[in-house]
Amino acid sequence: MKRSDLVATNIKSWISDNDLQPGDKLPQEKELIEIFSAAKSTIREALKSLEIQGIIGVRTGPKGGSYVKQSEMSSAIGLLSSHFYFKDMTIKEIYQLRIILEPEMAASIVGRLSNDDLNLLKQTTTIYCSPIETPEREHQQRLDEFAFHEVMAELCPNPILSFYCSFLINMLKSLTICKQIYDFPSPELFETGKFYQMSLFDALKRGDEKSAREILTKHMEAAQEILLAQEAKLKRGFLTL
Repeated sequence: MKRSDLVATNIKSWISDNDLQPGDKLPQEKELIEIFSAAKSTIREALKSLEIQGIIGVRTGPKGGSYVKQSEMSSAIGLLSSHFYFKDMTIKEIYQLRIILEPEMAASIVGRLSNDDLNLLKQTTTIYCSPIETPEREHQQRLDEFAFHEVMAELCPNPILSFYCSFLINMLKSLTICKQIYDFPSPELFETGKFYQMSLFDALKRGDEKSAREILTKHMEAAQEILLAQEAKLKRGFLTL
């Protein structure tokens, strides 16, 4: 491990041990050099690494310096996505986890939703009211259908579950094969999404945890089946505009 990486790890531990919260300032560079017995260049490299990770921010000016920052989920997802960039992830691999995790995510928000939360979820289903008229709109429609799931992830009280569900959605949207599939008309995928999202919304509104879990499990299984079938057709050249 590089010296700067070790110092960065030690700074993270120091932040935790001293119970620093987002917005709290770190000691000045001179003091950090003393605390961690490191050279100026090593401290600067370590701080730069932490800034890239989204753990700290840096303000310039006379009263500037490093401060603890609340890492954005999008930044963490971006970093983790980079790890899988050359891994050739598949639709089946992503749905293998979505089928397990998303029903639990839905169950976790049952009984916790305010009227504003329900209205936000309901608003995402309005995409099913508009006819799809162009290939460009077809592609955007597929992406818009994820909004319901993304809102559930934001409302999920379990931060780990929320993160991984959001990560899997992001991976699926970025998958090359899915980008190709989404360019083609898919009335079956449209109707499946519409049926299950409407059913799930009703279950969430009723506070029916069992139904919410069962509906989303069936939704994930149905979506996987459709996407895998379309993937096979695309590879055989049978999927056309």
